Amino acid sequence: MLACFRGPKLRRQLTSDEGPGKVYQANLVEATGDKFISVIRFCMSFTYWTSPVVLTVLYRRGYFSSEGLISIGKFAFSISVIYTVAYITRGFGRYSNADYLTFLSVLSAAQKSLTQQNKKMLARYDFEFWAWPVDWRMGENGEVKKIHQQISKPKLTEFNISNLPQRILGYLAVHTFGRRMLYPGATALINSLVGPVLSQNRASLIEEKQGKRAKLLSADGNEIDVLFVDRRHSGNPSGKTLVVCCEGNAGFYEIGCTVTPLEGGYSVLGWNHPGFSGSTGIPLPSQEQNAVDAVMQYAINSLGFTPDNIAGFAWSIGGYTASWVAMNYPDLKYIVVDATFDDIVPLAQARMPEYFENFVEFTVRSYLNLDIAEQLIRYSGPVLLIRRTRDEMITTKSDPTGVKLYSNRGNYLLIKLLQHRYPCIVDDSTLTVLADWLARLKSQQEDLWQTHEVDEDECLAKIRSYIRSNSDTFPCNIGEGYSEEEKKKMTLYLASRYMVDFDSTHCNPLPASFFKTPWTPDSEDQPKFL
Repeated sequence: MLACFRGPKLRRQLTSDEGPGKVYQANLVEATGDKFISVIRFCMSFTYWTSPVVLTVLYRRGYFSSEGLISIGKFAFSISVIYTVAYITRGFGRYSNADYLTFLSVLSAAQKSLTQQNKKMLARYDFEFWAWPVDWRMGENGEVKKIHQQISKPKLTEFNISNLPQRILGYLAVHTFGRRMLYPGATALINSLVGPVLSQNRASLIEEKQGKRAKLLSADGNEIDVLFVDRRHSGNPSGKTLVVCCEGNAGFYEIGCTVTPLEGGYSVLGWNHPGFSGSTGIPLPSQEQNAVDAVMQYAINSLGFTPDNIAGFAWSIGGYTASWVAMNYPDLKYIVVDATFDDIVPLAQARMPEYFENFVEFTVRSYLNLDIAEQLIRYSGPVLLIRRTRDEMITTKSDPTGVKLYSNRGNYLLIKLLQHRYPCIVDDSTLTVLADWLARLKSQQEDLWQTHEVDEDECLAKIRSYIRSNSDTFPCNIGEGYSEEEKKKMTLYLASRYMVDFDSTHCNPLPASFFKTPWTPDSEDQPKFL
C-alpha cells in the first residue's frame, strides 16, 4: 500500500513478448489525483519563472502587509491540503489498479537485484526514471582514475578582493536565471511541457528501433538517462560505428539530433544533459563533462565499442560536450558538429545591454565557460562543421531582412580550427579572403572560388605530398614558402572541406545526407566543390 503512494508514475507498457504496447490506463481515482498534482507542480514552476512579475503585482496590491501575508499563508495552506488529498487519492487509485500492482512487483524485484531477467521485465515499462535502478556506475572498472585534459582558466577569473562583489553577483545571476536561460531544458516547466512527447518518442525508439534504455551513475553522483540503438548486426557497414549524440540546450535524445544518424543506419547512443528528463543534476560545465565521460566509458566498457569506432555528433550547445570528448579521447573516429559556435561569451554579450558587457564576460568565464573552439583544436582527428545559413540563434547581427551570415559564430569556430591546424596557410594574409568566403552563400562562394582559380586536384596533391614527406599531425607547417595567392587558394580549399552549408534555421532536423565521415586527405572518395 505504501509503495503505491511513493511509487513512480507509470506511463506506458511497451511492446514485448507478452503483447503489443499500450498507454497505461489509470482509473478515475488515480487520474484525478495525478491531475491535481501535475497542475499544482506546473503552477509552482510557472510562478517561479515569473516570480519578478508576481512579486511586483503582490506588492502593488498590498499583500506584503501583515493582513496580506496572512491571506497568502491561508492560500498556501489550502494548496498544501489539496496537494495532500490528491497525493493520497492517487495512492488509493493505484492500489486498486491491477496493472500498477503488477508493475510495482516487477520494479521491486529489479531494485533488489538487477539480474538480466529482472531488467528485461522492467524494460517493458516506461515510468518516472528516478525509480529505475542504476545499470552502470562510473569507476567500477577504474575509469574515474583517468586524468582529463582541461582548458586553462582565463586570467580574468582569478580571485582578488577587487572582483569579489562582481563574483558574488555573477554567482547569483548564474544560479537564479543564468543557467536556466542557457539550458531551459533543465527547468521543471519545460520538462513538464514536453514530457508526454518524450514518452511517446521514447516508446517509438524502444519498440520500433529496439532501443535499450539505461541509467548511468557519473563520477559526481548524477544519474544519466541514456538510450542505445545497436545496429552492429544490421548488415549495414555504418552500424559498426557508434555515434554518441550531444543535444542542444532544449534538446532531448527522444526528440533531438539522434534521428539523423539513426536514419543513416549507425549505432546510436543518446543521452540527456544533467537535469534534462530522467537525468539528475545541473547542466554546469563540470557536471556536463562528468556526464559525457560516463557515457563514453559506458560505450567502451559495457557496450564493447573501441574509441576508434566511436564518432561524436553535436547540435548547437552540444558542441561543448562533444569537443570535450574529442579533446580527451584522441582516438575518437571523427566528430561532426551542427549549428555550433566557437565561444558562448560573444553570444551572451549580444543578448544583453551593452553596458553589461564586462560583467557578462566575467560571469560567463567564471561559471559557464563554454569555449568550444579551445577544446576542439586539441583534437587532431577528422572534423566536419555544418553551418546553417539562416541560423537565428548563434548569429550576433541581424536586421529586418534576416540574420547576417558573417556574424554566425560557426564561422569563428572554423577560423580558429584552421588557424591552429594550418598556421602557415591561414594567417593574417589570408584571413580577409576567408572572412569574405564565410560571408557568402554557396552560389557567391563559387564566384570567389573561380576568381582565385582554385584547383582542387592541385591542392589535394600538395597536401598529400607534404604528409608523405613529413607527417599528418597538427599543427602542420604546410604552406611555408607559398606565395600569398597560393595560400589563399589553399585556404579556400580547406574551408570547403571542413565546412558545409545547410539552408535552414537553427532547429530543423538535420537530414541524414549531411551526416557523413569528415574529409581527410587520404579519403578515397574526395568531394568536389564545383
